[in-house]
This record gives sequence, C-alpha cells and structure tokens, in this order.
Amino acid sequence: MASISVVGVLVCCLLATLSPALVQAEMARYDNYRVYKLNIGSVEQLQLLQLIEHHSDGYTFLSDPVNLNTTVKLVVAPHKAAEFAEFNQRFSLNAEVAFENLQALIDRQLRGRRETFGWTAYQTLEDIYAWLDTLIEQYPDVVSPIVAGESYEGREIRGVKVSYKQGNPAVFMEGTIHAREWISAATVTWMMNALLTSEDLAVRNIAENYDWYVVPVANPDGYVYTHTTTRLWRKTRSRQNVLCYGADPNRNWDYKFNQGGTSTIPCSDTFSGPSPFSEIETRTLSEYIRSIPNLSTYLDFHASGQLLMIPYGHTTEPLDNYYELMEIGTKAAAKLQERHGSIYKVGNIAEIIYVASGSSLDWVKGTLQTPLTFAYELRDTGEYGFLLPPEQIIPTAEETLDSVIVILEEGKAMGYH
Repeated sequence: MASISVVGVLVCCLLATLSPALVQAEMARYDNYRVYKLNIGSVEQLQLLQLIEHHSDGYTFLSDPVNLNTTVKLVVAPHKAAEFAEFNQRFSLNAEVAFENLQALIDRQLRGRRETFGWTAYQTLEDIYAWLDTLIEQYPDVVSPIVAGESYEGREIRGVKVSYKQGNPAVFMEGTIHAREWISAATVTWMMNALLTSEDLAVRNIAENYDWYVVPVANPDGYVYTHTTTRLWRKTRSRQNVLCYGADPNRNWDYKFNQGGTSTIPCSDTFSGPSPFSEIETRTLSEYIRSIPNLSTYLDFHASGQLLMIPYGHTTEPLDNYYELMEIGTKAAAKLQERHGSIYKVGNIAEIIYVASGSSLDWVKGTLQTPLTFAYELRDTGEYGFLLPPEQIIPTAEETLDSVIVILEEGKAMGYH
C-alpha cells in the first residue's frame, strides 16, 4: 500500500500554513533555499511529490510533478532541510542539488536594470506599458493601442495592434499568462520591436503582410506580484478562500475544462479555478480574441523546456490538421536551431510535456477553429528554468522570431492565411 505510506509520512510531517508572501507586502527572499533536481522513477515517488505540491509548507516546485520518468526541480526551505533529507532517504529520491542558494539565482536575474527600455534586463509591467505608449506615439500610422481584457485587481491587459495595411490576416501573440515566466514577456516585446525596426527582408515581409495583435503580459496582477512580493508566483491573484489565492490562468479556459492535468485544490499552482472562465483575465481575454477579424494564427509563449507545441492538452489523439502543424512546427524548430544551436522538441501538448486541459491554446483551436495554433516553452531545458539570466533574453528572442517567420511562411504555402 504505497499510497498509504506516503500519506502517513505527510500527515506527520507537512502542515499547510499561510505563506509569508500572502501576509506580507514586502519582497519574499529565498536565502539558502536549495533547489533539488529529482527524477521520478516510481509511482510511490510521484505520489509523494504530488502530495508535497498540494500540501506544502516550505516547498515549491519549479516544474510540475505530473508523470513518471520525468525530471522536476523542487525548492526546499532551510527549515525543511531535515524533513526533506528524510523523504529523500525513505523514498530513494536520489535528489541532486541544482542550486545551493535560490536567492543568488534570483539576484542574478534582477541584474542589469536600465533607465531606458531594452532587453539586457527584465522589465516591470509599468515599464512595459510605458514602452507601449512610446511606440504608439512614435508610429501613429502603424501602432494602435488595444485593451484585451482586465484583471482581478483592476489592471488593464494592454497591448498594441501593428498594422501596415488593411486586409491582412491576423496574428495574435500573447506572453506571460503564467506570471513567473518573465522570458515570455521579454521575448514578445523584443519580437514586437523587430516588427517595427528590423530591416531584414523576411521580418519586413511578415511585419507588413499580417496584422499583429500583441499582448506581452496576459496576467498583469500575477506579473506585478512576482516583481513586488514573490518571484515564484504563477497564478492570478483572485481570492479563493482564507488561505489560497489565484487560479492557473492556463487551465481556466472553457474548452475540455478539468479533463486532466489540473488540480481542484485552491492552493495548488495548477488549480483550474472553480469553473471555466472564473478568472476575469481569461474571460475578458477570450472575448477579445474572439472579436479579432480574420484571425489565422495564435502564438502563446511560456517557459521553460524548449518545446514547440500544438493542441491538444487533454488528449494525444491527433487534431484535424495535426500532420500539417507537425510539419510546420518541425521546419520552424529546425530554423530556430540554426542561429544559436537551441534544440526544440515538437508535438502535441499531451505527448511531449504532460496532460493539461483548459489551456488558451486548446480553446482558440477547439472553439474558434483558428488554423495555426502554437505554444512555445522557451529556454532552457532545465538549468535555470523560468529564472533564465537576462543575458539570454536577446538570443532567445532572436531564434524564436526565426521560427515564427517559418510558421507564417509555411502556413501561407499551405493556404492557411
């Protein structure tokens, strides 16, 4: 009875309490928090890690413990070191220390702040929104403001439309639906800047022959929270109960809701919400996407894992244009690799990462029947995860844009636009 033994250990050792980040407005620190790398090799190990995830106090997963024969990273607070050592021995976890001090990693990511907007550092929401205003002023005939939704705390989900002429097919590009994945917003803003400033002929072609609807931060409350309070926050900031805040905004869409890869526990990072579109962010964003005329392409950016994914997340059964999207994705990944050598895997979400229902990608494909639908898990493959150092922003964005060009060119050749 492996599951009973796991539960017994956790009942004795794990007491769910309020996180300091929920009761303090100051930035949480992670001094001497260790990050461990764990290979999940047995059902008993998987059950243990899932129970830790759901009832944790002093533990945070940087990647979800979902499947056997996968690798995850787990943050362990100093006061949990002895307890984790016991788990490690009892369940033969063979944990390896990936980072001795998580705070040092976070400090490295916060380096390089600049007075002017750029891509040698990660930017705050305020910086990003101010930059959008600058673009609107600098390119009044090309760039126009959009409000794609609103947040629980009353923020606008802002973006811009980039359009050089009427009648173009539309591309919707979205970043940072998961708050802690900062490389997503940075990559989206860099690519948007390239659409306006690059002289490369291939970039100019896609810039001027598509209408671009670009939302750098789809989860503004959560993104702000990662800059002001808890760097590791993932969800929205809606209040669920006295202890738990937020839902996973990429499990909350009204397509195959709660059909795998979600949690019904409000404190879990993958909590899907009490109902489809319970989160104002997903509800209002979906309404905006539905309103876009001639939408041919949807691109969603996450971190990390170096994956280029197509729908669906609830099943491995091929969608209607599975083989066409796989062909396009394979060519895009090959082009991406050419610039800096980054290797991306291509496949259905449920095939190459894990079952995850209720995502924005699945909703856009399943509900709107948008033909070209891709989600990226950007750099890297596990060393830093979503705590990617800022010096990797520009290389990540450069190679990603190379692949986006291929997606649009190949999609056009197949008649999708």
